[in-house]
Amino acid sequence: MGIPASIGLSGVAKGLSTRDGLLIGSWMSDFTYRSLEQIIGRLKGRTFTLDRSVPLRLMVGILVRRGSWLVRGLLKTLFLQGRPRLVFMAPGVNLRNAAMVRFGRGVTVERGVIIDGLSTHGVELGDNVMLGAYTTVQGGALSHLPRGIRFGKNSACGAYSHIGGGEMITIGENVIMGQHVSFHAENHNFDQVDVPIREQGVSRKGIVIEDDCWVGGNALFLDGSHVGRGCVVAAGAVVRGEVPPYSVVGGVPARVLRSRLPQESSAESLSRHVV
Repeated sequence: MGIPASIGLSGVAKGLSTRDGLLIGSWMSDFTYRSLEQIIGRLKGRTFTLDRSVPLRLMVGILVRRGSWLVRGLLKTLFLQGRPRLVFMAPGVNLRNAAMVRFGRGVTVERGVIIDGLSTHGVELGDNVMLGAYTTVQGGALSHLPRGIRFGKNSACGAYSHIGGGEMITIGENVIMGQHVSFHAENHNFDQVDVPIREQGVSRKGIVIEDDCWVGGNALFLDGSHVGRGCVVAAGAVVRGEVPPYSVVGGVPARVLRSRLPQESSAESLSRHVV
């Protein structure tokens, strides 16, 4: 027994309509992702790729939030610095001595961050720098102005980090750091036992982290630390002195565990190198 022509044709039409709808929906979704990537890439000044597994409805919520951060950053820098900057600034950010803070393009400053520009050279945040929530970036006291703090482009530190002290702190480009990382570019003198330590003055050398380093959470950098290019600093390490380029260091005090360079990775001397 045959199927009526009207039923057969309607079923075929329904199937085509469903398939066409899926194709159109897929095309629209891909178009939306690509458009968002282009917009974000222009804001950040570099190529940006979105994970297609993130649902569009969640992506819209994220973009609305980030958009509000951008508006806040534009208005806050306009009001405090006299010129709007493309900065993503979450609620609760505290800019002190803002005239001495310089923002690159696409900087992200998350909730509760404190940035104090009081220093001779100020605070410089390069393009696409990210400061995690409740991080403090600040120098010394009015009695001795620090030289300043500089983040190279594409560098980031995790939440609750502290970057401060009385001497220059330089963090290179493409440096990634975990949470609770601390920099202290100052030491108290304590040679005299008959004078309170707080009255014996301080010594200052500064801290340098060169490009392309990875720093684990809770790492601590003491005054005079100089970490070479391409190093990996283990979580919880206390770093002082010189660290050779492309080293993996860890411990308290930090020791060179190995080199990332193949020809040097088996050298026994590296494992005994205390930094």
